[in-house]
Amino acid sequence: MTAEIATKSAISVIAKPLADEKLCKKVLKLAKKGAKRKQIKRGVKEVVKALRKNTQGICIIAGDISPIDVVTHLPVLCEDHDIPYIYVPSKEELGAAGLTKRPTSCMLVLPKALKNPTDDEESKEFLTSYEEVAKKVKSVQPVF
Repeated sequence: MTAEIATKSAISVIAKPLADEKLCKKVLKLAKKGAKRKQIKRGVKEVVKALRKNTQGICIIAGDISPIDVVTHLPVLCEDHDIPYIYVPSKEELGAAGLTKRPTSCMLVLPKALKNPTDDEESKEFLTSYEEVAKKVKSVQPVF
């Protein structure tokens, strides 16, 4: 119980829209599938580089990053490029979903592989789950 309270207090004030438990589970599952298929960009530097090159995807940002200045520019960059973004509570969970042992501050899940795109059954299944999550993430996006 105290771990939950500590996690909730560690989440940054600007972490909006924060995924609820159900959506968080779906987003992290999608990130794990994307990591297995090499369809993710992880880390601030890679994500910013991909966004500047107009790469489409879903941006997942950890809400417990310290200092928060590391990721404060990402939501604005995502909005400029019409990329849906969502915050998840834990950088450790995000890193684990990306199949790394290290915590990850942000991740961009790509709808199609940039290298060697295949058109098999597994790709179609991934694309349908990607579209489902993208629709849910867009529904919780703030509209300005």
